[in-house]
Amino acid sequence: MLGRVLRSVFRSGAAEANEAGIALWRAGDLRAAESRFREALRRDPGNASACSNLGMVLVEQRVLDEGLARLTQAVELDPAHAGARINLANTLHYDGQIDAAIGHYREALRLAPEAPETRVNVVKPLMDACEWREVERIVAELLDLHRGAPEARWAERVTPFVSLLLPLPAEFRKRLAVHRGGGLSRAYARQRERIISSRVPCGSGRIRVGYVSGEFRNHALAHLTAGMYGMHDRGRFEVFAYSYGHADGSDYRARIESGCDRFVDVAGESFEATAGRIARDGVDILVDLSGYTGGSRSEIFAMRPAPVQVSYLGYPGTLGADFIDYFVADAVALPQRIEWQFSECIARLPHSYQVNDAMQRIAGRTPERAEAGLPQEGFVFCCFNQPYKIERTVFEAWMRILAAVPGAVLWLMEGGGTAAANLRREARECGVDPARLVFAPPLPKPEHLARHRAADLFLDTRVVNAGTTASDALWAGLPLLTCPGETLGSRVAASLLTAIGLTELIARDAGEYERIAVELARDPARMARLRGTLERNRLSTPLFDTRAYVHHLERAFEAMHVRFRSGEAPQPIAY
Repeated sequence: MLGRVLRSVFRSGAAEANEAGIALWRAGDLRAAESRFREALRRDPGNASACSNLGMVLVEQRVLDEGLARLTQAVELDPAHAGARINLANTLHYDGQIDAAIGHYREALRLAPEAPETRVNVVKPLMDACEWREVERIVAELLDLHRGAPEARWAERVTPFVSLLLPLPAEFRKRLAVHRGGGLSRAYARQRERIISSRVPCGSGRIRVGYVSGEFRNHALAHLTAGMYGMHDRGRFEVFAYSYGHADGSDYRARIESGCDRFVDVAGESFEATAGRIARDGVDILVDLSGYTGGSRSEIFAMRPAPVQVSYLGYPGTLGADFIDYFVADAVALPQRIEWQFSECIARLPHSYQVNDAMQRIAGRTPERAEAGLPQEGFVFCCFNQPYKIERTVFEAWMRILAAVPGAVLWLMEGGGTAAANLRREARECGVDPARLVFAPPLPKPEHLARHRAADLFLDTRVVNAGTTASDALWAGLPLLTCPGETLGSRVAASLLTAIGLTELIARDAGEYERIAVELARDPARMARLRGTLERNRLSTPLFDTRAYVHHLERAFEAMHVRFRSGEAPQPIAY
């Protein structure tokens, strides 16, 4: 009898500790949440919810091995716990185990078919695996919702970030972002008052800029920005960075840390604690480098720790939030006719809005084609975008291009799970020998850049363009062909090509895109001229002039700061 009573007490205490951990987790206080979840498990080792929650906060702190083990254990403890399966699936997806993730998502859908979190999370893994039939079905469902359901119903099916990756109307994407931004603004209204009242004026005479990201590591964002922070004019600016990601020991991390006046590790800290820290640091302009991407911390910005807040580089869409004042773009990536898609005021830089690092190292040795699995002869088209950017329409265009160029191959990045098998199947259905698709494994960045020299032409994707991958191609001397659409995400490569003086590689429509690709493959002399132009322009045009780029960005920051100090509302900036 006493034993049953004690077990009941311990389980009751476990439930309380688990609930306390959830509240701390939602507040972003990962270390404190971890402690409470461990307490819950000490009291009740069979508590699948606490085990799953502990696994997730460990994963968010990049303790991946134990995190995965705890998540797997949670599913073993309670195979019918849909939430535990979703958490395990999310982590497997993050770890690149795409097929296993999809399997757990599907089981979670069977267990809880109406659970919004499953429907939301399964979309991106399906895209990573190039499971186009299921993705197209989801798009059709979303379009039906768009015609009649409120935004809250849309948010149960797709996140703002994933909506940018799908062929959905721009109005859909904006309304979804506004729904998200409005929810954050309301949720943190009380904390916002406290944080604003705690702001400390900088007082140094210099503008204090704070960059916030979880990706100050070996990541595409750092590949672009690593050289930027140290190039700010220290006579006019102080540079702070607030990192909520893990320190990976990479050169990218080291360069960013050394390039800042203050680099602050806020990983595991609560949202409010970080916002308070930024306010007390007297930051004048706070820059969000992540937007609504996975693992971002928009909650910090919702509390308004800085008087001017800016969305920049890491998220190719509006945040739809009243706590973000400006979005940094350029006239090609974001022409005035599509400016309505953004709730922020647009700060247009004179060339491409995408910063690039002119110090990126390219390995000296170019691999032989045979080493990369490529034919010694024949034209090599390539697209080193991640597989989720490849959708049926552009892939079918690529297959028509291959059919028109005998002996040509298409060189793609090796994706997770069944992506390669699915793409080969689609090629066969288009009447193209699947062997003409060649897949490139991951390599260290210098070697990856060097292997671009074994290709002839980079074929861009349509719904979401190459971004960092486009810069990689151009930096390595590989010409790139793009066909811009009517969203910022589909116009990034056109912006880059304009800044490097290769506008002839910007197709006006899908038909011209295919025609130019075929013509170039049949005209070695024209390809040689293009390569020569690219080589001359690489270091003589604005695209890879990091110092000049930083100067233009600073001018935009100064204009924002002047407006705020004058008591004026944010307004579009262009020069």
